[in-house]
Amino acid sequence: MTTQSRVGTSSAYAWYVVGVLTLANVCAFVDRQILSLLVVPIRRDLGLSLTEMSYLIGIPFAVFFTVLGIPIARAADSGNRRNIITIGIALWSLMTAACGMAGTFWRLLIARIGVGVGEASLQAPASAMITDYFGGERRGSALSVYQMGVFLGSGLAYLIGGWVVSLADRSATVWPVVGELRSWQTAFFIVGIPGLLVAAMMLTVREPAREVAARSVMPVRAVVAYLRANARALVPLLSGFTLSAAVNWGIAAFLATFLIQAHGWSASHAGAVQGVLTVVFGPLGVFAGGLLDAAFQKRGMVDGPVRVGIIGALGMLVSASAYPFAVSDAAIIGWLVVVNFFAAMPWGAAVSGAAELMPSSMRAQGIAIYFVGVNLVSQMLGPWAVAVVTDYVFRSDVALGLSLAIVNAVGMVGAIGLLLYSLPAYRETLARRATA
Repeated sequence: MTTQSRVGTSSAYAWYVVGVLTLANVCAFVDRQILSLLVVPIRRDLGLSLTEMSYLIGIPFAVFFTVLGIPIARAADSGNRRNIITIGIALWSLMTAACGMAGTFWRLLIARIGVGVGEASLQAPASAMITDYFGGERRGSALSVYQMGVFLGSGLAYLIGGWVVSLADRSATVWPVVGELRSWQTAFFIVGIPGLLVAAMMLTVREPAREVAARSVMPVRAVVAYLRANARALVPLLSGFTLSAAVNWGIAAFLATFLIQAHGWSASHAGAVQGVLTVVFGPLGVFAGGLLDAAFQKRGMVDGPVRVGIIGALGMLVSASAYPFAVSDAAIIGWLVVVNFFAAMPWGAAVSGAAELMPSSMRAQGIAIYFVGVNLVSQMLGPWAVAVVTDYVFRSDVALGLSLAIVNAVGMVGAIGLLLYSLPAYRETLARRATA
């Protein structure tokens, strides 16, 4: 069905909206991922174990991001999504800067919770807005462009973090008002404050018109009933993409640490390599996934998003199991090029698949449920699994590379199996929706 927003909005303006939302997504992932490259100096200054760092990276952010994500999505299904997103951007930007004032584990934990609270306002409302602006074959491409922000933001976080730490790894800088800060604390200020400008840009975005049925909040029982009726498609689909994302988060959390410890790279070199590869090959992977999805759709394969997920997981199964055992720097970088490409491939398609399965009246809530897996489960599971295998199975930081390879192999085999299992039910659900 063609919505009013697609009729009354120019294609150029619709892509402008995607651009602003993508920029917001970039800022979100810079603020979220900057901590991953600061593991070494934070552990040193606060005296933390690798497992404690995994808690800071995953749990506080993911729990509050997810707990608030669904009620925010319910509000977004009937309210002004532009305003919700604007407030959220301002909040998470300020809380990222607050991470820079943390001098203890618990203060840093509380500030990370604030980042998660703010970012809960972005993903589901933004994805729902883009879905309302675009239909058919263009929807997957638009969502893939938006999801490029994940990799642009993560890559910039690695680059900025490595650069800041390399400037004064052990020295402190005196800032007006806040006083003396170490380099890792300064990094949080550098990435947090610019988000306030993006919040101002969001005020130029118009809320798209929606179908009449989408203007009231669906009762919780109706959403639950729909999810139960379509669980055969939704559960394995979301579980498969969650496992795939968990591996990605595990690599993102500890790749720089592995390169520093196992290969003697400096923090700035590890950040530069990880940042450039993520910024360049991550978006290429997302874009390729969007093109593959569109190609499958043109050939009548409505399960294109699931197929893209399987292809991405197969590529990761090989490449992310190989790089920890590479000896030379050139071989490591070569394998990481492939890793970044295939890790990124399913991200736009996954959101598109979740959106396609949900009726318009509960689309933001459906996307929020997808992000429960991607954020609550995968962001906790991936870093935690790598850290626990390292700390409690091998009992040595020297085994970090082996832990990364094992978690990848187990996760990707599981993802491939679940996505294959979801294919028939996914097609059946879309067919029922088309005839409803």
